[in-house]
Amino acid sequence: MSKASDRAYDAIRGMILSGELSSGDPLREEALAQACGVSRTPIREALRQLEVDLLVRRTESQRSYVADWSLDDVADAFELRAMLEGHAARRAAERITDDIVDELKHYNKAIFAAISKPRPDVPTFLDRNREFHALVLDTAGSPRLKNLLTALIEQPVVWRTAHNYDPTAFQNSHSEHADLISAFERRDGPWAESIMAGHIRRAFHAYCDAHKGMGALKKGAA
Repeated sequence: MSKASDRAYDAIRGMILSGELSSGDPLREEALAQACGVSRTPIREALRQLEVDLLVRRTESQRSYVADWSLDDVADAFELRAMLEGHAARRAAERITDDIVDELKHYNKAIFAAISKPRPDVPTFLDRNREFHALVLDTAGSPRLKNLLTALIEQPVVWRTAHNYDPTAFQNSHSEHADLISAFERRDGPWAESIMAGHIRRAFHAYCDAHKGMGALKKGAA
């Protein structure tokens, strides 16, 4: 993609992941071009890439909308994440260095600080959590694995889930990261794989709980 397309892609993707653009929202090229400060051609290129990333869906009439995932879609995504990211953790444990372990500890310490506030700092939690998982994936040293996982990890459902976490869910996430770091310190691939797979499965059930809670809120507001 061109630099203008890359800029449009980053801007639209950021709006989707942050929740500024919600599931089912129409994506009108003219309005997006004005918002991104580019022409409509880069917007079209960006939307095509976002469709590949499963963040955008296109109708038969060629209109684009923010993708809306069903609970079955989300279950599939988390199941794939558990398998692939578990494998990534195993590979990472075999390749990790002490410096990378220290960096993971730094991210998890920042996560703890964010969730320990009277009102959890969810944006910081999301940023440090993303960096933690990205570092594990980079350490695994598999470009194919990274390409497969990137689209699964950075989905709006992750953002929505974290914004509906209760204190226990935040604490569980931090604690599981700490267990994963322990496995990395011992270069124990099978242990790291099992912790990561369980971490992702627990996140899926947190999403299900949040999904039910959001459904109840919508019913109450109706």
